[in-house]
Amino acid sequence: MDLHELHTLMAPRPFLVSGGSEDGPARWTALNHSIAVNELLGQQNKVAMHNRPAHGPTAEANEVVYSFFEYALKPQ
Repeated sequence: MDLHELHTLMAPRPFLVSGGSEDGPARWTALNHSIAVNELLGQQNKVAMHNRPAHGPTAEANEVVYSFFEYALKPQ
């Protein structure tokens, strides 16, 4: 399977890609498929990506993850 196929199976669940140095803008190619599927399902703002210069997590990257969890898991 291709990455975009896995991503679209997750729709409309929100997900964040916390990317490292190897995860550049080209990764949005797969994520854009997820955004399109979410839009077909009437959903918006369900896919996000955060990049950092190195591969290992940082305090800043962890804060982004925590903020995404708050946004995605907060009751509507």
